[in-house]
Amino acid sequence: MRAEIEQASDAAKQSIGLLRRHLDWDTVEKRLAELNAASEDPELWNDAEAAQKVMRDRTQLDEAVSSIKRLEQDLDDAHTLIELGEAEDDQATIEEGERAVRAVEAEAARRQIESLLSGEADGFDTYLEVHSGAGGTESQDWANMLQRMYARWAERRKYKVEIVEWSDGEEAGIKGATLLIKGHNAYGWLKTESGVHRLVRISPYDSSARRHTSFASVWVYPVIDDRIEIEIKESDCRIDTYRSSGAGGQHVNTTDSAVRITHIPTGIVVACQQERSQHKNRATAWNMLRARLYEAELKKREEKANAEAAAKTDIGWGHQIRSYVLQPYQLVKDLRTGTQSTSPDDVLDGELDPFMESSLAQRVYGGAEAVEDID
Repeated sequence: MRAEIEQASDAAKQSIGLLRRHLDWDTVEKRLAELNAASEDPELWNDAEAAQKVMRDRTQLDEAVSSIKRLEQDLDDAHTLIELGEAEDDQATIEEGERAVRAVEAEAARRQIESLLSGEADGFDTYLEVHSGAGGTESQDWANMLQRMYARWAERRKYKVEIVEWSDGEEAGIKGATLLIKGHNAYGWLKTESGVHRLVRISPYDSSARRHTSFASVWVYPVIDDRIEIEIKESDCRIDTYRSSGAGGQHVNTTDSAVRITHIPTGIVVACQQERSQHKNRATAWNMLRARLYEAELKKREEKANAEAAAKTDIGWGHQIRSYVLQPYQLVKDLRTGTQSTSPDDVLDGELDPFMESSLAQRVYGGAEAVEDID
């Protein structure tokens, strides 16, 4: 076996070993056996809420254990292919085995990053808001490109995407949109995407074909359930109703069914136009507000625990996290980690995992100061 492939195999084994230790293998196998036994108890569903928790915990543990076993089996199968190819002097089989080793190495490394998603809210579904910056049509078109990018990323992961709120742009694009992304670890993966994203391109809306720079902000916060108590005084809130505009002109309402809630003490604003019923939109908006306040509390805790790290990750309208350059050259560059891609089309089509993985790793392990910006 070539030295390069041996290194990839060793790296895969190391990642798999770390995954086992992080999961506490012996303990989790014992717990999974207990949950399997509980799931077969005919009296389990006498308490529907408790039964749902048992089944949810069982599914999560089973997926975690099975995924590690699959990685181990895939690596073993890859080694068998290489040995078979070497024994028969079959270069095609050897190369197939080597590709399989590299694939296991990459998947094990990705899962090792994912194992870092152990925060209080990481496993939750998430809201993702996109808002255009100053600049009219240019930034509104960029905001629309961003929301599509995240929707495509979610679809690649088999997550479910729902439009909660949508505000069309004046000529093209959107002024803003809120997506609800449902799936295990949705918030954990997306939480480092909050910040300002910058686009540099030759504008399709400029007859002189000049280069334009556009900005849009992304805000990510978790969907929380009833187990997390957040107290909100109605007297601290202003509630407005308005007519829905609909995504792309669809689901346009002729009544004031959309709801906007402003939390006066913090200035947090949430809006929902997902349903035709004002009552349902109001309920969703209250849940969104609870989630935003919870996310703000998580951020306070993080700042208190590590002021220096918080200074690096503080998110505000003026804090750019990533630049997407389409002209005069092609490059997407994360300004916090230095992670790059020379294929902006792939990134804008949802190929975001390398950026998320590097920012999650930096958040956990620390890293260098943000790299210089791009002209």
